[in-house]
Amino acid sequence: MKQRMLGASGLSVAPIMLGGNVFGWTADETTSFAVLDAFAEGGGDFIDTADVYSLWAPGHSGGESEAVIGKWLAARENRSRMVIATKVGLLDGEGGTGLRASRIAAACDASLRRLQTDVIDVYFAHKDDPETPLEETLGAFDALVKAGKVRAIGASNYSAQRFAEALAISDRNGWARFTVMQPNYNLLNRTEYEGALQRIAIDENIGVVPYYGLASGYLTGKYRTAADLTGPRAEAATAYFEGDGPAMLAVMDAVAAETGASLAAIALAWSMAQPGITAPIASASRPEQVAELIAAATLTLSVEQLARLTTASRLMDRLEDIELAEIVRARANETPVEVSLDDL
Repeated sequence: MKQRMLGASGLSVAPIMLGGNVFGWTADETTSFAVLDAFAEGGGDFIDTADVYSLWAPGHSGGESEAVIGKWLAARENRSRMVIATKVGLLDGEGGTGLRASRIAAACDASLRRLQTDVIDVYFAHKDDPETPLEETLGAFDALVKAGKVRAIGASNYSAQRFAEALAISDRNGWARFTVMQPNYNLLNRTEYEGALQRIAIDENIGVVPYYGLASGYLTGKYRTAADLTGPRAEAATAYFEGDGPAMLAVMDAVAAETGASLAAIALAWSMAQPGITAPIASASRPEQVAELIAAATLTLSVEQLARLTTASRLMDRLEDIELAEIVRARANETPVEVSLDDL
């Protein structure tokens, strides 16, 4: 699998990132190990998690995903070949809340313990914290880099204005700067990244690892009718099902028929081909699903196919061409292509 540079972080990674939000939640430890094994055996080396995963599950307190990944790294003795990213800012605990310096310091140590490692490759601010000065947050991240606990820092869910402001503050102070960003981006959600954030990513050599690469599983083709809206991710997929999502699937079905690729691989390959994108994030709750994620990294869509998907995606946002939009919607009634991915 061909490697890509992760912006100016100094790290190189495979062009697909495995989401760890399911580990210890919808995938128990045994299944999680099997998913991770399949990913590594397929050439994957980039894993995303967060200290808050999976606080939302009954009986969980956060850190479950990190703990599973840490056990797997220790059991497989492969830490040196994996690139591990985790996040801070949504799980309250020792040191306070949000992105206060005291919280970042304590949370980093806790993540290191759960991950059973002495360094985090990419440490993300999970979400902008307007209650904490950027100078305090960035100073705390810089201290972790200088201490050797973190290799690179990044920001998830930051606006272009706040991301640019953070870069300027780091530069003025000679601190480690954000070299990775994590926006919400896929064929059905393009406005958050495209535009100002994308320009920053390209101009400042920022690695981009978008989450919701498969739109909560919708872009796998799993949700075709109301009867399909079952499982832990179904509620998130409802918005796409009730909107223009079916028309997008119709265009993807045509590309799938031409390439023999799954819808999941097509959605991720499209993302990988977009300017600035390093590696989209997608999760797998069963090991057999991993093959489709790996396939995306080696799938080359033609210029015409990429253009067709991009045009259809723009129609979903703005419906600038009503006639073509109607044609696309009409195709949604054709026989769907069967796919095997479960909730991602």
